Amino acid sequence: MKQPYNTALYMRLSQDDRNYGDDSVSIDTQRKLLRQYALENNLLVVDEYVDDGWSGTNFDRPAFQRMMEDVDAGKINCIVTKDLSRFGREHIMVDYYLEFEFPQRHVRYIAVAENEDTEKGLTDFVPFKNLFNEWYAKDTSRKIKAALHAKFAAGEHTCTYAPFGYRKDPDIRNHLLIDEETRWIVEKIFEMARHGAGPMKIAKTLCGEHIPTPAWFHYIRGEGFNNIYDGAPEDKAWEWQITHVKNILSDEVYIGNSVHGRQTSISYKNKKSVRKPEEMWFRVENTHEPIISKDIFAQVQEQIKHRKRTTKREGTQIFSGLVRCADCGWSMTFATNTSGRKPWRYFNCSYYRQLGKVGGKCSSHYIRYEILYEYVRSQLRRWSRFAQMDEKGLLEYLLQSGDREKAAAMKKKAAELSKAEKRRDEVDKLFARLYEDRVTGSITEQNYAMLSQKYQTEQAELTEKIEKLTVDLETVKQTEADAEKWIALLKQFSDPDQLDATLLNTLIEKILVHEAEKGENGLRTQDVDIHYRFVGKIA
Repeated sequence: MKQPYNTALYMRLSQDDRNYGDDSVSIDTQRKLLRQYALENNLLVVDEYVDDGWSGTNFDRPAFQRMMEDVDAGKINCIVTKDLSRFGREHIMVDYYLEFEFPQRHVRYIAVAENEDTEKGLTDFVPFKNLFNEWYAKDTSRKIKAALHAKFAAGEHTCTYAPFGYRKDPDIRNHLLIDEETRWIVEKIFEMARHGAGPMKIAKTLCGEHIPTPAWFHYIRGEGFNNIYDGAPEDKAWEWQITHVKNILSDEVYIGNSVHGRQTSISYKNKKSVRKPEEMWFRVENTHEPIISKDIFAQVQEQIKHRKRTTKREGTQIFSGLVRCADCGWSMTFATNTSGRKPWRYFNCSYYRQLGKVGGKCSSHYIRYEILYEYVRSQLRRWSRFAQMDEKGLLEYLLQSGDREKAAAMKKKAAELSKAEKRRDEVDKLFARLYEDRVTGSITEQNYAMLSQKYQTEQAELTEKIEKLTVDLETVKQTEADAEKWIALLKQFSDPDQLDATLLNTLIEKILVHEAEKGENGLRTQDVDIHYRFVGKIA
């Protein structure tokens, strides 16, 4: 008796499939079909692999990758899907698996609904089916974008969650109603901002008063975020971050407007999100009842725009927005200790200051203002003198030692590019010989079709790789231009003896402060990394 195949039942449902509400491709329908087929054809089902919510143009799906790992481990030698589109909608990759990868690994593939089976031989229409499946994905993406744009224009709110302070209207689809349980928190945030409180102070106040975060309300209402709050300590419920407050204060949803299209995907094949410039956002006014008046919102935006951190004693804090904790990434809080006879100024981690004293979250990263001031001043004077005395030498130094890892990576990419170009030339020649063999009858039509597809796939992959490596290597020129730009800015401040906000923000992108360490001799040492504009960290 023939040994049954060790079979994987693979199922996939994209978000687009779900949006169209097609029950014929639901996971449950696919599972019933595949299990019945396996039973009738004596296939031993080893496991089910389900990618729910994943596009067919993306082959980095978690269940798909797990299935291929099991193929590598020898656990699977047969894969069954409902149809070719469930396996994938990127024709080059699907053809690659069917014509090259699976035959090489002795894996049988079956598309039940289309009666395609590699053991019996795939029909000549498979490449066309795969191409049409990809076109379908592209056309679906275009239709969905058009449908969403129409919904946006009609003032509909299509996001998964209602914005904080609102709830979804149970009677009108995609319409927002004010949530009376949480609106007061939004009003409190804007009221504090209107009276001069910054995001840091507001977040600290909300934490201190144990006011729950937006995510916590979603959690207790059964709307998700279990991975964050299940088993978490009680204080996690009111762990407000500065970004939470900033997002609320800048969101026009609170004055009744809907703003869409802040982000978009690179393409229908690459779903990675990229942020669009503000002038390309799609804004629709008066789509729902506002929580905040337009006058108060405008006042808060103006205060955010022109707000400078000031202290009662020292006036404007020149390092504002530049100093950050090297470990958690939060900003460093500037403060003055007045407990002694002579007050002193210092920075410490705002995350630790706000939340870390209970539970050991991060650490102080304490540094005296005067020490930081002198260190930054000495470094800027060092580079300024270097630029004045030997501009060409500084440029060479920045390119050679300013980013050694990047230079090494570029060297590696150059080698990869050369190798890829050489291999593409070889494949081109192999393709030409293959065609000659077909004409002379040296190989069969079936072998020609298989090898032809293999070489076409490799050609496409190599071309894409070469294009990417070429673009990466072009950044070397940009690196040199950036270094020249920074030197030009540096020369504007000849041997700076005093620091001010303009000088710092012109030359420096960020300053990372590490936690101090005490040596055996009791001396305190502390690393401070200065990342300069355009050139990054310089050794």
